Amino acid sequence: MDERNLKKLIENAWEDRHLIEFKEYHEAIEMIIQKLDRGEVRVAEPIGSRWHVNEWIKKAIILYFPIKNPELIHHAPFVYHDKVRLKTDYKEKNVRVVPGASVRYGTFLASGTFLMPSHVNIGAYIDTGSLIGTWASVGYCTQLGKQVYISRGVKIGGYLEPLTDMPVIIEDHAYLGAGCTIVDGVLIGEEAVLGENVSLNASTKIIDITQSEPVEYKKQVPKRAIVIPGAYQKRFPAGEYQVPCAFIVGYRPESVDKKASLEEAFAIYHRSL
Repeated sequence: MDERNLKKLIENAWEDRHLIEFKEYHEAIEMIIQKLDRGEVRVAEPIGSRWHVNEWIKKAIILYFPIKNPELIHHAPFVYHDKVRLKTDYKEKNVRVVPGASVRYGTFLASGTFLMPSHVNIGAYIDTGSLIGTWASVGYCTQLGKQVYISRGVKIGGYLEPLTDMPVIIEDHAYLGAGCTIVDGVLIGEEAVLGENVSLNASTKIIDITQSEPVEYKKQVPKRAIVIPGAYQKRFPAGEYQVPCAFIVGYRPESVDKKASLEEAFAIYHRSL
């Protein structure tokens, strides 16, 4: 079945949930989840210079849950009870997975990805060479580029609704330090470096303080930016208080290779503390 017909069936089932009881619609939903698992479709994808969210793919994921029943899932020594089975084709896909990691079916892992004990939810897309650190959590529909490094304890929030909302997107060669929290569809630009415990949501001010005048961003970390946690003064009825934000304290140089520029980024980060 071609993608146009699949999309039509998903849209119809979304408008009339009773349709998922019929074989044709049931199979269409299953096929989309299979395509997500293979990386043949994505919840969000770059088109030109911008990212585009495929709402109908989100709808298919949401419709997947009511057509499934909870089942016991045995992955010794662990036992689970869930509607969505876990991925198992790691060897065939050349993916390294340390015991304790779990990845839900419907997630794409490209060849060369590496998972420490962590969790990746359905709809996520993780491109080649990326690493997910110990106790990191990668939420629904998160899009990770090539050679992204997710350090220990990072939390990436994922939501299926609202349908129009973009998932968290982390572009190629970005680095997220330990304990970072990224939610609300924030976009981390290519080669950006986030220091430990940076927390970003839709309302977090991301302030570039590298020039004589500050430049403010929201929901987006520019390419190659080096970011640390910070705070600014804000007046409330009860007085002035510190409000969390993030500061851009430098940029990775374009003129050197990525490994060397990352080392320089860490040097800039440590000098800023």
